[in-house]
Amino acid sequence: MELFSLLLPEIVVVATALVLFLFGVGGGGVRMLVPWIALGGLLAAGVISVVRVPVDTLDFTGAVTSDQLTAFVRVLTVIVGIPLVLLSWPTNDARTGNSAVHFGLDSAEYFGLLLLSLSGIMLVSASNDTMLLFMGIELASIPTYVLVAMGRPLPSAQEAGVKYFYLGAMSAAVLLMGFAYLYGVTGTTNLAETATAIQGSTGVWLTLALILVLLGLCFKLAAFPLHFYAGDVYAGAATPVTALLSFVPKAVGVVALVKVLVTAGAGVDGVANGPLPAAVWQTLLVVAILTMTVGNTMALMTRNLKRVMAYSSIAHSGYMLVALTAMAAASLGGGMDVVQSAAAGVLFYLVAYGVMNAGVFGVLMMLPTRERVTDSDGNVYRPPATSAETYDEIRGVGRRHPILTAAMAICCISLIGIPLTVGFLGKFYVFRPVLELAGDASGEFARALWILVGATAINAAIAAGYYLKILSEMILKPAPDEAEIAAGSEATAIPGAPRQPWPLIAAVALSAGGALLLGFVPPVIDYLSDAARLAALDVSTRAVELADGTAVAATESSALP
Repeated sequence: MELFSLLLPEIVVVATALVLFLFGVGGGGVRMLVPWIALGGLLAAGVISVVRVPVDTLDFTGAVTSDQLTAFVRVLTVIVGIPLVLLSWPTNDARTGNSAVHFGLDSAEYFGLLLLSLSGIMLVSASNDTMLLFMGIELASIPTYVLVAMGRPLPSAQEAGVKYFYLGAMSAAVLLMGFAYLYGVTGTTNLAETATAIQGSTGVWLTLALILVLLGLCFKLAAFPLHFYAGDVYAGAATPVTALLSFVPKAVGVVALVKVLVTAGAGVDGVANGPLPAAVWQTLLVVAILTMTVGNTMALMTRNLKRVMAYSSIAHSGYMLVALTAMAAASLGGGMDVVQSAAAGVLFYLVAYGVMNAGVFGVLMMLPTRERVTDSDGNVYRPPATSAETYDEIRGVGRRHPILTAAMAICCISLIGIPLTVGFLGKFYVFRPVLELAGDASGEFARALWILVGATAINAAIAAGYYLKILSEMILKPAPDEAEIAAGSEATAIPGAPRQPWPLIAAVALSAGGALLLGFVPPVIDYLSDAARLAALDVSTRAVELADGTAVAATESSALP
């Protein structure tokens, strides 16, 4: 019964997904209820996470834990999951998709897979065992392979699905190999027992195990050197699926990395299981710098907006890795204060990125594509399940759709990190711990951290280039058709935007509104910051208690203030 109570939010989401799979055999009238059921299941899980699940508890097996971090991630999953459901909402008369996603008669299966993927994030946060952690990661990942392929009936989607599946299988093998080596070194899969068994070891096998785990999780984050799939997969998938891919694997990777780093001794200096092997924080530092730089550079060089957002996603993974690097390096100086600051920063950034990123994809979904293809009979038509995806297709739309353009402007400004938006606070919180650590360090350690500080600042400035280009194309430049008219040539009228369904409007409004509310309304900012701080307090306290061989930390009674 205790295990059931600890995993009740995950059980609710998975049970809802199973109900949706059963609805897949029903008629059209039944399928109209599918998105409502998915939304209801998510909301129920969120309410349960806040009011029902016991906090600071281990189940009788020691494999499942419920702490502040678990509660925070569960609520985060619901907060970001709701816009993702709204973006996928069937909006045509036959309830078989909308302008950017087409799942035919498989709408129930589509939303069921979406919920299973979200439940994987929750399970990762509740894991206290490497095998359960791996199962949660794969539960979040495997449904996305199917969603990429089924999201729209185009060869590019099938190709993206195949690429994503095989590369995902490879990363899973690397991750599992890392967990296997970790088990070989410690003789246990339990994270608490693993922390005790490490006992300050810096042997080659432990280092190899941790590096393999880091590389396996780099795929989930789309971080260098396992980032190269992102452009093709994001561009080939339906736009709502791309929005899902930009958040779910990233959240899974970040939460799993936090757990692994704490288990291995992040921030714990002078006790049983600290410090971390130097190769771990050094690897994270190099990966963070290369991830930011590669992501921003590639985003500047492409004209497909979904690829731009893919490379942007890579860059944002780099920013999160900056905080995780500080968390790992804190075992050489800085201690628990840096660990808590870094953990709180990366958790805050996850919320910020999930909220502000969804709005960009929502706006693209509500703008029509100008692409036309010709079939074998010579008929010209717009490709199915396709929305605006290139700079040419958004050029000049600000004059016709000012509200959509304003929403896009808010989200892009937040992604840049301009003050009075949640993106600015997110970058500040991930930047602060490494800056503090660099200020107190000396020698080669300090030089390495200052290089990371400089690279982060430079990349944050570079990122403004492609986000502002999106806005300049929408606002400052005339539409291609208008330019042709001005030149005196024949032109086809600009296609008008399709009817705007309320789910898409709600998703964009939640995203743009959230980016502003979480950025300049003090009570809302304090609420989220306190929640992230409490979750991070559990992380830092747990690091010390694992080192001492004691039980899971008990700090405060609720994950939300």
